[in-house]
Amino acid sequence: MDSSYMTDPVIFVIDSLFSLYILAVLLRFLLQWCGANFYNPISQFLVKITHPPLRILRRFVPPIGKIDTSSLVLVLSLQMLADFSILMLKGVSIGVGALTILSLTQLISLLINVFIYAVFARALLSWLNPGAFSSASSILYSLTEPLLSTCRKFIPDLGGIDLSPLAVLMLLQLAKMVILPPLHQLASLIG
Repeated sequence: MDSSYMTDPVIFVIDSLFSLYILAVLLRFLLQWCGANFYNPISQFLVKITHPPLRILRRFVPPIGKIDTSSLVLVLSLQMLADFSILMLKGVSIGVGALTILSLTQLISLLINVFIYAVFARALLSWLNPGAFSSASSILYSLTEPLLSTCRKFIPDLGGIDLSPLAVLMLLQLAKMVILPPLHQLASLIG
């Protein structure tokens, strides 16, 4: 029997559970950072599921201005633990430096993907149900408006057609192409 018979399902479960929780903590950080409505049901859900470990971390890791550093420490720690566990199950050993860079690379990729999907979802909602208010649309607006409004400053008005989502999506995809490959290469050099 192949040794990966049980390893692959265990890796899948570890990766899925860690990824979902890391996403929740990252979303909480982003929503807090962009000033989203704290009383939004989605915000409340994220606060409730991420509060226990953050309450403990905040005793040791103070915020820096508007940046909730305890959330960032938790996200990085969880990503490093997930990567280490998965690599160990695969029989791959990795140094702490390479593990840190690998985890940072994955978190940057996740961050960019969150913004890509949020901009895409907001644009889709504006076409399908313009002007409608929901918990999700409020969150999407809070999350994406800083990026979209920045792009609107540089894109001329084209008769009521907002091209800022397209510009932001292109810039985010470009960021993935420029930022992630050197980090992957650095991790492989160190590891």
